[in-house]
Amino acid sequence: ELLLPRFDLPKVPTCWIALGSEGRFEQTLSTDQDNGIIFEPPEESATDAIRQRLLPFAQAVNKVLDACGFPLCRGEIMAGNPQWCLSLDEWRGKFVDWIVRPTPEALLNATIFFDFRPLYGDEWLAERLRSWLSTVAPTNAMFLVHMAGNALTCRPPLGTLRDFVLDSSDKAFPRTINLKMYGSRPFVDAARVFSLIFGANHTNTAERLRMVGDRIGIPADDIDGVISGFYFIHMLRLRRQIDPATPPGGENRVNPYRLNEMDRRMLAEAFRQARKL
Repeated sequence: ELLLPRFDLPKVPTCWIALGSEGRFEQTLSTDQDNGIIFEPPEESATDAIRQRLLPFAQAVNKVLDACGFPLCRGEIMAGNPQWCLSLDEWRGKFVDWIVRPTPEALLNATIFFDFRPLYGDEWLAERLRSWLSTVAPTNAMFLVHMAGNALTCRPPLGTLRDFVLDSSDKAFPRTINLKMYGSRPFVDAARVFSLIFGANHTNTAERLRMVGDRIGIPADDIDGVISGFYFIHMLRLRRQIDPATPPGGENRVNPYRLNEMDRRMLAEAFRQARKL
């Protein structure tokens, strides 16, 4: 709204969308930008010309968000990148390509872009894209198999003899657990796969799980337990990120044996909930 008066934008339906964690309502303090634009040209031939008029505005918004503390995306997944300032038909084309050719890059893109939600503008554009995706994804079994396999690569770090499996590969933070990768992600990825299978149109992890609980055979009370485990891990991440003593790069890492006994037990139970899911 602050920047709109500075630009002569085309009079076409346009929607600014959030992606990734922001699209799921799960953004933390250690974050960057993930956003895009959907627009509807009056005819297909006008698509490129409209995009060129939208890009300077989108790039200005990206820069201002950076100045406000939302860093630019290192992978350039931002509305100011022509790849992610697309017409509704172009977004459908992108999504279809990822679904029918589930390469590792396509699966990574799906985990980010399929969590989109409208932030500003003509929200019906995002709603129409979501409705379309909810009918297309469930019919592509091979894509869903690949998405499930991708989700299972990040299993909760629980051992058979000891409570936790610690990561020693990061020399800066040895004997820690990456709570984003191995804590939050198992919940998020599983909920996304289930939502695609059953056409659940919400992007938030907890709401997705509530919508599919009966379909996957987990009673409502048990789903609440799963969600509580997810939120506990989310809280630990936020606690680390707000602590001024947390060193750079350690915002999502924790040594569980340095937690108090109650938090350590709750973390182990949260991981068990993720493993069950």
